[in-house]
Amino acid sequence: KERERHSRNFCQVDHSVMMLGRVVCSRFGQATPRPLVSVQQRFLKTTAKAKLKKPPVFKGYEVDEAVRLVKANALAKFDETVDVAINLNIDPKQTLQHVRGFTQLPHGTGKKIVVAVFARGDKALEAKAAGADIIGDEALLASIKDGKITFDKCIATPDMMPSLGKVAPILGPRGLMPSPKMGTVTNAVADAVRAVKAGKVDFKSNKGGVVQAPVGKASFAPEALAENVTTLISALVRSKPSAVKGEFFKQVFLNSTMGPAVPLDISTMKLAG
Repeated sequence: KERERHSRNFCQVDHSVMMLGRVVCSRFGQATPRPLVSVQQRFLKTTAKAKLKKPPVFKGYEVDEAVRLVKANALAKFDETVDVAINLNIDPKQTLQHVRGFTQLPHGTGKKIVVAVFARGDKALEAKAAGADIIGDEALLASIKDGKITFDKCIATPDMMPSLGKVAPILGPRGLMPSPKMGTVTNAVADAVRAVKAGKVDFKSNKGGVVQAPVGKASFAPEALAENVTTLISALVRSKPSAVKGEFFKQVFLNSTMGPAVPLDISTMKLAG
């Protein structure tokens, strides 16, 4: 009570001094002075500013902790796929800022990939020896035109590309059209087939500027998943378009098929540039 009484008296004195200043100034034709700020008011303002200070921004978890959380939340009855979703600081409308590439995951994706190869003669035999599941030329093109697409990846020799142009409207929207930039148009068909079977992953930015790619299965060891994630993000760093300025990554999330997304702080990762 004693404090409240002193506080009221202090404010009354401040108010009286301010009113006296206004009367004097108006009488002598001077500008009205600014209101006096008491020590108490000054203290309250300082305290309010201190309370307004924002807490540190949470950027995400380190890769080992993120992997642990994803594995802990993969509770489905099947072996869930673990994906990485990266929101990039790019303008998808600008062609020069599109991101596209591929990388070889050291521990694979854990998924059985069905590979189709368009080749003739010796190249067809090489593809078969390397483990290609479907090999053909004109007959395979005819089955695609009929809507029979039973493969996950498509590889072609350069001499087959003119023929493949006929089914480009079918394969293109599905992301199956062979491309020299992605290493799927080549005469080294055996190497290309083995790379895909061993865990080669293609990535491409979509209309929202997001890249999404699989990095393994929930049953993988934590160390294997962490290494796959690091490899993929390192490949993205190397694929940064020269037209993109400033920070390349906005947000990075790691999630399983049925689990929640876990934010990942890539600033704590050792990336291979």
